[in-house]
Amino acid sequence: MEQGAQRLAVVLALAAGVVTVATGVVLAVSPAGSDIAHFAVCVGLAVPAMVLGLVVARRRPVNVVGPLLVMMGLAPCVVGLLDIATTVAARRPGVLPGASVIAALDWGVWPLWYLPVALLTLYFPDGSLPSRRWRVVVVGMPVLIIALALPQTAGDDGLPNMFAIVLLAAFLSMLVATATALVRRYRRADGVRRAQLTWFVLGGMFLPATLLLCWASYLLLGRADMVLFGLAAFYLAIPAATAIAMLRHRLYDPGRALSATVAYTVVTAGLIGVFAAVSALSGVLAGRDSAVVAAVVTAICVIALAPARDRVQHVVDRRLYPIRGATLTALDALLQKVHSGQSEPEQVEAVLGEALRDPSLRVGYRLPGRDDLVSANGAALLSAADRSVPVRVGDVEIGVLRWTGAGSRELLREVAAACAVLVELVRLRIELAQALREVEVSRNRLQQIGYQERRRLERDLHDGAQQRLVTLGVALRLAQRQLRGGTIDVNGLLDHGVAELGTAVAELRQLAHGLRPSSLDDGLGPALAALTSTLPMSIELDISTGDLADDVVTTAYYVVAEAVANATKHAHAKRIAVSVGQCSDRLRVEVVDDGIGGAAPEAGSGLAGLSDRVAAAGGRLRVESPAGAGTRIEAELPCAS
Repeated sequence: MEQGAQRLAVVLALAAGVVTVATGVVLAVSPAGSDIAHFAVCVGLAVPAMVLGLVVARRRPVNVVGPLLVMMGLAPCVVGLLDIATTVAARRPGVLPGASVIAALDWGVWPLWYLPVALLTLYFPDGSLPSRRWRVVVVGMPVLIIALALPQTAGDDGLPNMFAIVLLAAFLSMLVATATALVRRYRRADGVRRAQLTWFVLGGMFLPATLLLCWASYLLLGRADMVLFGLAAFYLAIPAATAIAMLRHRLYDPGRALSATVAYTVVTAGLIGVFAAVSALSGVLAGRDSAVVAAVVTAICVIALAPARDRVQHVVDRRLYPIRGATLTALDALLQKVHSGQSEPEQVEAVLGEALRDPSLRVGYRLPGRDDLVSANGAALLSAADRSVPVRVGDVEIGVLRWTGAGSRELLREVAAACAVLVELVRLRIELAQALREVEVSRNRLQQIGYQERRRLERDLHDGAQQRLVTLGVALRLAQRQLRGGTIDVNGLLDHGVAELGTAVAELRQLAHGLRPSSLDDGLGPALAALTSTLPMSIELDISTGDLADDVVTTAYYVVAEAVANATKHAHAKRIAVSVGQCSDRLRVEVVDDGIGGAAPEAGSGLAGLSDRVAAAGGRLRVESPAGAGTRIEAELPCAS
């Protein structure tokens, strides 16, 4: 049962093959060039519908849309067989049996061109009728075609009698009813179904285009030969649009294509109408066969209708493609409110979600120095969207639109271009907010570090130099009191005091070195050479600087000192490369080791304090330390005089 539609499609395709072979046999009885051309045209019209119908039936084996497409290909084969058989019977009477019956069938079977399309309209896209009452139309249309094929529906002069006219009116009424069913189904459809129905309507737009081509053919050539091209396009467009809708409805934006097609059809119809009116008037005034007048008329038509094209497109968009206009209008309104201070640019995500009818839509912002996307609050964007469109300003990607709804990629690309200014505003606000937060956190850390350093200095002074100086004072006072009595070794006491004084001076120098290394008095290069001279590993120094401010030199020294200390104590590095170079108004400090990596400026770590020190100097610190691949610490410091 699950393969029923697929089997029906194969049976119909085999029937088309049998009809084609029968047509070839009839042609063999009395071949003629016009009949052979007619046969080729019918086969050419049938092949696309049958091939695409078999593909759809294979991919959707429980849906009758595939067999109906194959039936659409069968119709020109049957009509072609009857046309050719009637022509052969008229050219060679008595050759084909039942010539009168064939001629009657040929007259009444032309509605077969429309029957498969009408049934497709009722069953598309899910393979079921809109309601059970539509079964009357499904059964009634084939019955009317059979009734029209009866011999009594045509008189001796070949014109339809009153009975045939009634049947034709009923058939046309059912055709109109199928169109209304399509409109009602479209209004009730969800996003995916609506996209599929739009594809089908887009293919059906070739029917009025064919009528326009017929009109133009009569106007320009005096006969309807050009309608053959429109019919061929119609029989190719309907199967192609149906197959795309069933298998790849997201291939392109069908709403946009439909709106553009309708707009161009309206403009073309207006162009043909203006051309016909002006040609008739010019023919009366200047002569029918004037080539100059024809050229001038054509130019007038183009110039007259060119400005109307955008207006027509706008009107058609409001009716057939309202989601595009609504979205662009909503973005313009939000941008104006942002400029006037009535709204925040962060509302762009909510506005787009509401206008596009897709609450799953998310706007991601790409910040410098980060590979992931963030939301409007600066947090990492977590979205299950399977489709995304970049938002760019020039060649720079500043954000991404992500969605899971039925919106097309083409529409989202247009929306992404329209909301680029709002996305850039939000992105700059996120960067500013993060920078302010980082400054606040860095300031707090610097304050805490200052408190800790002050307490350390107090402790070191109290426990070290201060105690030694107090001891020295006590010893000197004792020496003063005992100097006359001779009961104490004054020389030894003074020697001890001098030793304590030397120790206190050394400790004070060490404390001062912690604030600013005294080796920097000789310059940054000698100071770094002294810093790395005692390390038990290979050190490469590349120092190239000019005259620098003392605070810049001190900061650069501590960057190298902290990086080298980490490489020595934690990274187990065997080789360290230190590079310090000056470029214009920036000093670049880089320390690279071949250790185990994994370093990170976590809160409370030496790297975090170093980052705060560099930031306080107006610079920027970057740490690259993938696990197992060494560490690169790079600092850039402003050094303009």
